[in-house]
Amino acid sequence: MSNLLSPPAGFNFSQLPSNLIPGDANPPWMSKGDNAWQLVAATLVGLQSVPGLIILYGGAVKKKWAVNSAFMALYAFACVLLCWVCWGYRMSFGDKLIPIWGKVDVALEQDYLFQQAFLGMFPNATMVFFQFVFAAITLILIAGALLGRMNFYAWMLFVPLWLTFSYTFGAYTIWSTGGWLSLAGIIDYSGGYVIHLSSGVAGFTAAYWVGTQHFPTRKNKISDGLSVENVGPRSTKDRERFPPNNILLMLAGAGLLWMGWTGFNGGDPYAASIDASLAVLNTHVAAATSLLTWLILDVIFFGKPSVIGAVQGMITGLVAITPAAGVVQGWAAIVIGLCSGSIPWFTMMVVHKKSELLQKVDDTMAVFHTHAVAGSLGGILTGLFANPRLCYLFYSNYNNYYGLFYGLHDGQVHKGIRQMGLQLLGILFVVVLNVVMTSLVCLIVQFIVPLRMSEEDMEIGDEAAHGEEAYAIWGQGDRLEKSAGFSAYNDDTAGAARSGYNTSRSQVEMV
Repeated sequence: MSNLLSPPAGFNFSQLPSNLIPGDANPPWMSKGDNAWQLVAATLVGLQSVPGLIILYGGAVKKKWAVNSAFMALYAFACVLLCWVCWGYRMSFGDKLIPIWGKVDVALEQDYLFQQAFLGMFPNATMVFFQFVFAAITLILIAGALLGRMNFYAWMLFVPLWLTFSYTFGAYTIWSTGGWLSLAGIIDYSGGYVIHLSSGVAGFTAAYWVGTQHFPTRKNKISDGLSVENVGPRSTKDRERFPPNNILLMLAGAGLLWMGWTGFNGGDPYAASIDASLAVLNTHVAAATSLLTWLILDVIFFGKPSVIGAVQGMITGLVAITPAAGVVQGWAAIVIGLCSGSIPWFTMMVVHKKSELLQKVDDTMAVFHTHAVAGSLGGILTGLFANPRLCYLFYSNYNNYYGLFYGLHDGQVHKGIRQMGLQLLGILFVVVLNVVMTSLVCLIVQFIVPLRMSEEDMEIGDEAAHGEEAYAIWGQGDRLEKSAGFSAYNDDTAGAARSGYNTSRSQVEMV
């Protein structure tokens, strides 16, 4: 590996073009092209969150929750960055403390940031930023399960605690070069496990605690200072009827999410390589296939092509291809898209309605189906379709990564079975980690502040939580809903007809 990162002894740098000659700001081990692509890829991923998911969440909820939902995403992005450089990055990718966790340290000093990253031909400063945007979007995806009732002060505490005690474990174990599952040979190309399965399980778990439990919480009007308050789901009115306030705005956010996935999956070879090109193409092929599959199922079973359903199908396709993007061939990307457009559709439209647990938990944006189910599906299909040659291009190791189908074809059955076992073990690890850690974080937070807004604040929405409203366009900020006829969703019947989803399907409104 060292021969790939440094020139041979006696190499004459003067033979290079002037812009490639090493200097104090351009060390010999750094590739300007790779460094530039990595910064661009990181920025594309950052745009998925700010403004992508800010816009998507702001448009996908009721208008009374637009500001709160968008603000949860903005806050998480800022909070994660500060925590990341102060301790999160080194706990995720630094020196080993235990096989599933790194040592606490900062990523702020010039000497450290200018050193070569643990992988790739660019400095630590680039890698810290690149990995930060992945950590940030994970927390923002969790927020999708909690929109419309979580106390913002509780969210402010939840974000740094969950990042520290859940995300860093998963990132180190699966992605770090010293992590337990990483060394064992698990394939998670770009975050099907670390990001999507984690956020889906954590979001569902947090929604369970915020939505179904009784906790001791402090209330101003109780003489003894303590009472047991029902921190239930959204208000009955919101849960039964939760239409998007602006579908076009939601589509704009979804578009940023889709296009940003070019950096999400294209940046993970840590090089501007042919494998990055393959990952980008596979990503978009799978997303398009999944979107069309979901759309066709909606038309067949519900009689209408739903915009909301199309966005859901797009997202499940992007999630499912993520662990496989650069290690499968194009035909496999289409198969993954077909599966991600149909299996999460089935769990959302059929299984959800028959499951008492799924009905009980108020998962606002259905992140369990679009991220936990789709992420698990992608991890399993990666174990089936991973091409050993493509795995070699990504991992520089030919023998440790072998999809089951190729193992059967090449007479390497034991390698394929081993890979499937590792993929399933990774799912089990992420699920257990996030159920336990997310539960502990919620229990800690609820002893400090209530997890759920008061009934009065939930009835009002943004103005009670932040003193601001999303659409203040009349006079001195009079609410839009005071003027009848300007909202497509003032009339519930008309709103249901326009959305393509009846009120009984409110739990699957989005993402």
